[in-house]
Amino acid sequence: MDVGLQKREEFKGNFMARYRGPRLRKCRRLDFPVFESPKFSNPRKNYVPGQHGPNQRVKLSNYGIQLREKQRIKYLYGVLEKQFRNYFKKAAAKTGATGENLLILLESRLDNSIYRLGFAPTRRSARQLVVHKHIMVNNRTVNIPSYSLKPGDIVQVREKSRKLQIFHDSMRRVSNDNPTSWLKIDKAQMRGYFETAPEREQIMEPINEQLVVELYSK
Repeated sequence: MDVGLQKREEFKGNFMARYRGPRLRKCRRLDFPVFESPKFSNPRKNYVPGQHGPNQRVKLSNYGIQLREKQRIKYLYGVLEKQFRNYFKKAAAKTGATGENLLILLESRLDNSIYRLGFAPTRRSARQLVVHKHIMVNNRTVNIPSYSLKPGDIVQVREKSRKLQIFHDSMRRVSNDNPTSWLKIDKAQMRGYFETAPEREQIMEPINEQLVVELYSK
């Protein structure tokens, strides 16, 4: 496959990675707030969706627990099944713990970093901002949400996009110049710095990546 076609396919895959179904229902099904909006963080009903939800007493098998954890991570970071398998293969090929490598790869995505920096209120909106060419990396416009950042990369909002209200509304929630230990932000210039790859203990998402490793080891 030539480079141009590969990039177009990757772009298409990332654009279509967004979940378009009922999000509260998905959070209840996975028993996890996979979407960052506060209205999805505390589902009103503590049982699975569906006609018989209140009466269902489902005890998941070990496989079911592992599969649910994989689904949680997929929806949290907004990646497709094929993308997720590719990330896992890359993580397994690296030195170190596969599960930790997997999370570090996902955290290094451009859309995730836009969200972490506070340029977007959710990962979902961060993907849209990248796709619509509002974001630059090292002074070049990048419209691929899955673009993998490397230590030393500089992420910034395009100058002509800086007046968009979404950026200003979102950045109000950033209380300091270091939203995470591996990212640094210059609010005045709407610029962020990917200083180093994160370490596992710095990623505070309540997920158990080891369950995914066990799932793929079957």
